[in-house]
Amino acid sequence: MRDAQATQQQILDAAEQEFARNGLKGARMSAIATGAQVTSATLHYYFENKENLYKAVLQRPVNEVQAILVQQNFDALAPEAALKQMIRIAIANEAANPQRQMLWFQEASQNQGAYFKECHVLALHKHLLKVLERGMAEGTFRPLKPFLALTHILSVCLFYFTVHENWKHLTPEVDRLTSEMIEEHTEAAITFILAGIRR
Repeated sequence: MRDAQATQQQILDAAEQEFARNGLKGARMSAIATGAQVTSATLHYYFENKENLYKAVLQRPVNEVQAILVQQNFDALAPEAALKQMIRIAIANEAANPQRQMLWFQEASQNQGAYFKECHVLALHKHLLKVLERGMAEGTFRPLKPFLALTHILSVCLFYFTVHENWKHLTPEVDRLTSEMIEEHTEAAITFILAGIRR
């Protein structure tokens, strides 16, 4: 069982890289098999076809973040502290998986979100929406449209990774993916977001 799980993770890791580079339409199963160091037969044994594998790759980040969020007791924290914690989780997760922003971009560009809508992403956003609504009710946050505020907050956190491959050419002497730069981004994002939503 352990070997089967390890093999599936190897396949998903390789597939995530291939789909992030080429999207569903351009990805090749042979390249994924090579990257995962498995045979094409093994690939088809676990996932049957490219579409099923693509769905599994899209769902995995959602499941991973949800597993982190459900372990937190955000209700025990003041809204501002809960929001800070969520920002830290979001940025740390992207820093560990910087290719995932390209994965979502490819899905939006090639498929207009046809597979994204099956990933139950709203279950993740409910945590942040609840904190924003509680913050407004308690008078900590100014009146906001929660889903629009969520969009702005995620943009501040994640766009940093979306543009990395382009912006690294503007300042080639700066590696924005070092732990020091990620921490600087995190603290700046927290300050920026709280300045925008505090009452």
